[in-house]
Amino acid sequence: MTLYLVATPIGNLSDITLRALETLRNVDVVASEDTRKTGLLLKHFDIQKPQVSFHEYNEQHAGQRILAILQQGQSVALVTNAGTPGVSDPGFTLVREAITAGIVVTMIPGASAVLMALVLSGLPVHSFTFRGFPPRKSSARRRFLAVDQDMPHTLVYYESPYRLAAFLEDALAVLGDRPAALANDLTKMFESVQRSKISELLALVQQTEPKGEYTVVIAGSPGASRIPDGDTGGDEVKQHEGHG
Repeated sequence: MTLYLVATPIGNLSDITLRALETLRNVDVVASEDTRKTGLLLKHFDIQKPQVSFHEYNEQHAGQRILAILQQGQSVALVTNAGTPGVSDPGFTLVREAITAGIVVTMIPGASAVLMALVLSGLPVHSFTFRGFPPRKSSARRRFLAVDQDMPHTLVYYESPYRLAAFLEDALAVLGDRPAALANDLTKMFESVQRSKISELLALVQQTEPKGEYTVVIAGSPGASRIPDGDTGGDEVKQHEGHG
C-alpha cells in the first residue's frame, strides 16, 4: 500500500515525466481534484484507471475513503488539476493522515509554477518564501502582506486574474515599489513573464484584461540582510511557506 503524489503538467502535456506515466498506469486508483480534467489527461496518454474525487470541499470525507483503499493494500496516485499535489491544492491533510496510519508516502516530482516563475523572474533565487494565495479582502490582504514587509527573501504568491490588480495595489502600498514579475500561462503557447517595478506592472494590468492564474514574484526587502547573488554559502536554506 503506497500513496503516490504525482505532479502533472501545468500547461504543456509533454512536460509529464515518464515516471509519472508509469505510476499512473500501475496504481489501483487515481485520486483527482477534478475527475473530468484528470480524465482528459489519462485519456490523452491512453491510461484507464478508476478515479476518486478528492478536492477542498470533500477533503475530509474523501480522505477517509482513500485511506481505507490504501489500508486494503491497494496503491493510490494523488493528482491535482495541474502541478504538484499539496501546493495550494488539496493533499496536505491526506499526506499527514497517511503518515500517521503508517502508510508509505512517496512523490513523483515534476512541474511547479512556483519554481518556474521564480527562476524566470530574474530575481534572486538563493532564498525565497512562497506564500500561496493571499486573502480576498483588501484589509486582510494588507495584514497578510505586512508579515512579508521585512523579509529578505524573494516573495512568491499565487493570484486570480480577477484580484490581480487589487493585489498589486495592496502590495505597492505595503511593500513599496519593488522589482517584481508576473508569470502567466506558463508552458503554454502564450506563456508570458512581465518584469518591472510593482507600479509599472499594476499600470499594465489595469490596461488589460488578465486571464488565467498568475504567479507573482516580488523582490525581498531592500533593507534586509541578504546573501549576495552567486554566493549561497554552505548554510543556505531555501524558505518555503504555504505551498511551493
